[in-house]
Amino acid sequence: MTTNILLLGADGQVGWELRRSLLSVGRVTAITRQHCKLTDKAAVTALIASHNPDIIVNAVAYTAVDLAEDESEQAYALNRDLPTLLGELARQRDILLVDYSTDYVFDGSKKEPYFEHDQTAPANVYGTSKLAGLQALQASGCRYLVFRVSWVYSARRGNFIKTILRLAAERDALNIVSDQIGSPTPASLIGDVTANCLLLLAVGIGQTGVYHLAPTGQTSWHGLAQEIVRHGQALGMSFAIKPEAIQPIPASDYPTPAQRPANSVMNTDKLQRAFKLQLPHWQEPLAHLLQEISTRS
Repeated sequence: MTTNILLLGADGQVGWELRRSLLSVGRVTAITRQHCKLTDKAAVTALIASHNPDIIVNAVAYTAVDLAEDESEQAYALNRDLPTLLGELARQRDILLVDYSTDYVFDGSKKEPYFEHDQTAPANVYGTSKLAGLQALQASGCRYLVFRVSWVYSARRGNFIKTILRLAAERDALNIVSDQIGSPTPASLIGDVTANCLLLLAVGIGQTGVYHLAPTGQTSWHGLAQEIVRHGQALGMSFAIKPEAIQPIPASDYPTPAQRPANSVMNTDKLQRAFKLQLPHWQEPLAHLLQEISTRS
């Protein structure tokens, strides 16, 4: 019997990769914001009723971290209200709900990697709205699989990797924040792990709940920028700046509307143990993406 999957947010970085990866799990109906107004409760309810899925994968999120400080209503509509509704509908119809959370639910003050059970304390509207969505989903009583992810990038849409590639080609001097650390996470890995976990759940391996999903290892934004340029050069990309010329600066020198955690590193032992996975080091998928981009150029 074919598993019916309803994918929401299919046009985003993660959603685009899920279109591909979820094909190994079942029949995928990909929904973008053009197909359904996801802030309209009646429209979303009708969508779920008409498709009657076995699994809902919600890749929708308001992710403009700085804009969220001024556009909190929009952030809460997508990050809290939509998961709240989906949780209620999933419980009523016994649908498995897959959703994605963020490292920004933590304040970043911990010195070691964060575990799933660590105290949450978001320091900005984005993190607060995402945490509210998770809490509402948990309170709904539905079956859920939630992955906390961080520093997401892909070959599509705007992200740090693509910004550095552009700036490194244009400038001979760059100052990049060095006192915020995390694990750069490709959307392709999120898609693949999501699909693998769903397949394993179907045969009794693993269990539902909240999991941290990120590559192993850690770096700073400064270290990531240097690695992008270093590896890009090895692939023959042309830059105006050398890796060693990229200067480290403290976050205080680059103020932003939204406060960001100094430590975004998340412990992924629970995920790897429960689903018998081995996650790659962050440099491996980054190298693959840069290879892909250089081939296209």
